[in-house]
Amino acid sequence: MSGLRTASLRIRVTLTAIAVLLVVLPVTGLTVKAVFDAQAERSLDSLLTGRAQLAQQLARQNVAPGNLVRRVDADGVRVTLVLRNGRQLGAPPIEAGGTVRQVKATLQAGQQTKGATLLLSADTGLLADASARLRNVLIVSGGLAILITAFALALGMRLALAPLDAMTGLARSIAAGRRGGRLQPERVDTELGRTAAAFDEMLNALEGAEGAARRAEGTARQAERVARQSEDRMREFVADAAHELRTPVAGLQTAAETLIQLGPDASAEQREELELLLVRESRRAGTLVADLLELSRIDAGLQLQLASVDLRELAEAQAARLRLIAPEVTVELHGSATVTADADRLTQVLTNLVDNARQAGARALRITVAPTGVLVEDDGPGVPPPARERIFARLVHGPHSKGAGLGLAIARGVARAHGGDLTVTDRADGRQGAAFHLVLPRLP
Repeated sequence: MSGLRTASLRIRVTLTAIAVLLVVLPVTGLTVKAVFDAQAERSLDSLLTGRAQLAQQLARQNVAPGNLVRRVDADGVRVTLVLRNGRQLGAPPIEAGGTVRQVKATLQAGQQTKGATLLLSADTGLLADASARLRNVLIVSGGLAILITAFALALGMRLALAPLDAMTGLARSIAAGRRGGRLQPERVDTELGRTAAAFDEMLNALEGAEGAARRAEGTARQAERVARQSEDRMREFVADAAHELRTPVAGLQTAAETLIQLGPDASAEQREELELLLVRESRRAGTLVADLLELSRIDAGLQLQLASVDLRELAEAQAARLRLIAPEVTVELHGSATVTADADRLTQVLTNLVDNARQAGARALRITVAPTGVLVEDDGPGVPPPARERIFARLVHGPHSKGAGLGLAIARGVARAHGGDLTVTDRADGRQGAAFHLVLPRLP
């Protein structure tokens, strides 16, 4: 396939216009000259005929021959009057030739002029000179017209093609890396206007595709970073989980090996101690495995059993449980509210918050229920600001934690599965302790 022909538009238009002028001007000049010559000959014939008619009229008026010659005489016309007696008045006649036009007439009236011969002669060389001068004028004016036209076309084409120069400049600026430039034609109903509008549409499409490609690339990079971070977190989580499981498994292994080694010689007290160790470590390992499974379910998306839940009842149940396992801890309940949530999952969250407060050494808890969630405040040591996000990470142990460090991570995961959140701040009354905010959305 051949490439686009890109000959200079200015030169092509200028040469085409000059070629047209070179054809039109000679034809027009020849036409004008031919019309001029024909009209000049008709005018000369009319002049001679008119002079002859004037002479006939003067003869009927019995004008003297001398006066008749003078009155008939005109510029470019020679008058010769030959009377009947042979007398000749006026200028001698011009010898007939190719450049002489003559009209001969016999006067029909007048005492002295009747029967006289009137000869009117005109030299057509004057017409030839006028025709030659007209030809020269046409040639000179035609040449000037061609030069002026060429100059005007060059200037006009420069102005007319200025939008194309603007398109070229814009295209080069875009190729140099500058974006956002547009031609914005004032009119789109012209050839250049339509071209400029199409050029802008092309730039919009190209820059839109380029932007989409950049956004896609950014999204891909972000996804890659997230994947790497997830992989790093998963690797770290697996390592920490393995580390956490190592302790109870080692305890189980030690207790079992000791029982085997002692055999029947083990005392009742030794056997009871080792059996208690086996139960404790197996329960610890089972709790850790259950928490890990719970986290995996949260990551996969919890299936919540939503129903109308009385938050006051859940808080009262936690207070009653705490009075049984830790009678030394006092609990205050405030407010009441009903929300749409999973009752078992909220119980799991509140249990974790209450147990954490008790393990941190709190001696007084205040649970405030509201339509927006539950606030659990304690008088324990509190959580310093740098650790307020870290304690919700997986397998992170607080200074007073006795578990595997998964409880708060599970609690926040449950809260967020409901569309809410779990955060920790200082107490609003300024006293020592922590305030855990369980925020729940207002679902219908």
